[in-house]
Amino acid sequence: MNGDLPAFWAVIPAAGVGARMAADRPKQYLQLGGRTILEHSLGCFLDHPSLKGLVVSLAVDDPYWPTLACATDPRIQRADGGSERSGSVLNALLHLNALGASDDDWVLVHDAARPNLGRDDLDKLLTELADDPVGGLLAVPARDTLKRVDKHGRVVETVDRSLIWQAYTPQMFRLGALHRALADSLVADAVITDEASAMEWSGQAPRLVEGRADNIKVTRLEDLEWLRQRRAYQAS
Repeated sequence: MNGDLPAFWAVIPAAGVGARMAADRPKQYLQLGGRTILEHSLGCFLDHPSLKGLVVSLAVDDPYWPTLACATDPRIQRADGGSERSGSVLNALLHLNALGASDDDWVLVHDAARPNLGRDDLDKLLTELADDPVGGLLAVPARDTLKRVDKHGRVVETVDRSLIWQAYTPQMFRLGALHRALADSLVADAVITDEASAMEWSGQAPRLVEGRADNIKVTRLEDLEWLRQRRAYQAS
């Protein structure tokens, strides 16, 4: 254990193909500073003393994972990915159940393509949510003026940005509660975009914990280039 920080399991859904990157492989396997994006995304958890174990959900025919050095790490378990993020996370939670994890255990779900999670943000999330009855997620308050538009691209109104936050990961919830929320929302065919939205759909109100804005998700090539330039600057 690390002081008063709670022990936790980590789940990384990594079965996506990252089509918007238009690369020759899924974006989580692109290189950043001599390692893949996925290795960076795993690293902050593997370096943490409160980690109980980690499950990564991968495409069944993923040819890249076995080539990574971390693929043989005994702390990492592999689960089959689903057609959507929610299915990948649910499969990982089922795997945790099979490993003997308790419904009351904390589970932190993190994007495979979010390689710049800082240890300070991870510790802050664990500290602030340690006794929370629901759990929550890292997030960043909106900084720019926001507009709501109609179907023709015309501005309808300016949105009060003080009430708008951008959802990041990790997202931290109890295993049992998250499992039920995801499974029930899947049966109901609800639109679920992240773990917090599943919890919201189930009637819960996740807590937002402000994190660093540089914990970005690599979605397009310019995101990866920004991270490469930032790391080069920090190393200079």
